[in-house]
Amino acid sequence: MAVSPEPEPAPAPKQSRAGRNLPAAILVGVGLLGVVGASLYWRPEPFVLLVVLLMWAGLWELRQAFARRELRLPMVPLFVGAAGMIVSAYRGGAEALFVAFVLTVAATVVWRALDGSGLSAVRDSAASVFAAAYLPFLAGFVVLMLAQPDGEIRVVLFVLLAVANDTGGYIAGVMLGRHPLAPTVSPKKSWEGLAGSIVLATAVGVLGAVYGLGESPVLGIALGVMTAITATVGDLAESLLKRDLELKDMGSLLPGHGGVLDRLDSMIITAPFVYLVLSVVA
Repeated sequence: MAVSPEPEPAPAPKQSRAGRNLPAAILVGVGLLGVVGASLYWRPEPFVLLVVLLMWAGLWELRQAFARRELRLPMVPLFVGAAGMIVSAYRGGAEALFVAFVLTVAATVVWRALDGSGLSAVRDSAASVFAAAYLPFLAGFVVLMLAQPDGEIRVVLFVLLAVANDTGGYIAGVMLGRHPLAPTVSPKKSWEGLAGSIVLATAVGVLGAVYGLGESPVLGIALGVMTAITATVGDLAESLLKRDLELKDMGSLLPGHGGVLDRLDSMIITAPFVYLVLSVVA
């Protein structure tokens, strides 16, 4: 009896030169922008809730990643503290954000100490402080923008600056990238990609400063250049973290992007700088 040929395996999802599933990345990116826009449309509170949910997802991804190095994050105080920091930033300003951060750090250390002492407790406590500072504390600056006059415009400008940075860097890197920016940390990043990030982020910054905030184009140029630099630092910092943890992505929640942390890494580093510049100038 003739043996029927085995079926051929299904083709893998098409990858771009930059290693992404480009259609999925575009769909997810547009969907995320839609969620952000919808959360800001009527009242600011839904956006605050969205930030809290994103922080919880990011902390969960960080917990899973740190477990590879036998580091345990106390999730209950981190989840409560993350919500407290975000809400405090919106309701009470920068001072309330800092107080909530200090209380979260204290709660995580005490929580872990009650579970045992020794070197492992010290390592877990240090990792918890890092998690609280890296995610909800830095994200609190986005909510501080929201609480300012014309807060919705400031947050939209911040998000569009981040999108322009990523899009400009991606296009320039794929089409023109020849000279690695940091080959030992992130081999796919190039100086050409950084230039593309600066160009597109600056263009968005100028348009946002002039037509959104009614300020000088110089502000937009400063925002664009600063965003490209700080976002690149954020990307490289997370790449270092993933390299140490031997991970390709921090998660798989967002097809074409990886995890929530892979999408937020550059934004959370950039948020304090955009907040400070807009607080002083606009």
